[in-house]
Amino acid sequence: MHSEQRIDAAIIEEHRNRIARLQQKMELAGIDLYLVTHNVDIYYLTGSMQTGYVLVPRCGEPVYLVKRSYLRAQKESIIRVAPLGSFRQLGETIRSYYAELFQVKEAVVIATEFDVLPVQQYERLRTVIPDANWTDGSILFRELRMIKSSDELDRIRVAAAAAHKVLAAAADYIQPGMTELELIAYIEREFRLQGHVGMIRMRGFNQELITGMVASGSAGAEPTYFDGPAGGLGLTPASPQGSSRKAIEVNEPILIDFGCCIDGYVIDQTRTLVIGELDDELQRAYDASEAILRATEEHLKPGTVCETLYEDAVDMARSYGLQEHFMGYGEDQVKFLGHGIGMEIDEWPVLARGFKQPLQEGMVIAIEPKFTFPGRGVVGIENTYLITADGYEKLTTAEEGLRIISL
Repeated sequence: MHSEQRIDAAIIEEHRNRIARLQQKMELAGIDLYLVTHNVDIYYLTGSMQTGYVLVPRCGEPVYLVKRSYLRAQKESIIRVAPLGSFRQLGETIRSYYAELFQVKEAVVIATEFDVLPVQQYERLRTVIPDANWTDGSILFRELRMIKSSDELDRIRVAAAAAHKVLAAAADYIQPGMTELELIAYIEREFRLQGHVGMIRMRGFNQELITGMVASGSAGAEPTYFDGPAGGLGLTPASPQGSSRKAIEVNEPILIDFGCCIDGYVIDQTRTLVIGELDDELQRAYDASEAILRATEEHLKPGTVCETLYEDAVDMARSYGLQEHFMGYGEDQVKFLGHGIGMEIDEWPVLARGFKQPLQEGMVIAIEPKFTFPGRGVVGIENTYLITADGYEKLTTAEEGLRIISL
């Protein structure tokens, strides 16, 4: 293999194991060839994120067909790298690597990621490989990436340590009258110095996220398109989420909800702060968010069905008389309690109704009970957890509790 001399043997073994697990899933699903198109999935298998396609046969060795940069992919990839060549010849190129497969079967079953592949690109692929039965392989990859290896967990812990450090610095930096923009700019600078790549990848269609949000008072409760309980006002309608130019005032909730992506892996963490004190209703809602998180933790273990965690949380919010504020407000409420996390912030599993996947050892989940009060703000807390053989490990280590900043 071209890159074995440059890459640590443990990393090579890690990626080979991922490929083997994908091939096992392909065998069960009756898939002959997986055409991997999504940049994050390509990186997951190869260790490189150069433009191209990864071909994974049900049996045999995969190949990484690279458009750009072939030279860099050669340095980074743990699997065989070859030039993509002309797109019009892609069908012939694939047949040249897996001739026996195409000779044995009249119509080869090819899977790819329907959840992220643009229709136009899919139609082009069908045109150049017309004698294939195409099928959606999205679920295979999402399930494959649900379970994190020790190497992946090490990277997530590095991001968590950075989030701990940056939150502490941000709490000391806040001053009344400072704008949300000033605070998030400080946070982003500190994160970048820690190694944050400057983006948070999302798989969801038309969903975008950079570092997260600092939102105070009414700006935090501003409804927006972002698929979360708090979106933030943002700077303009062209970017309608996150921090705004609103000044941070006393006695209003300050929601610091951010992710940090180091070496490709993300941590997600939320804490609530206030300069002065919250009013009684907001304080009660914050206390409810912590109570829901503690109750959820009691059931974080293999075998617990994901949707039951969400349903139990909704029941607790109802017992506090706060159900209409839970995870958003009115028609803008989101219908989940938490989500898987790894290289993308919206991975599987999802703690939501209809998601009957039981928790498994190795899953990493962000859990974020929050309450939204229009015109007043958002309060809540979020931690990221690893599901272990007999329970959980809390990966976010920043100090919990409502952080009160003295005047």
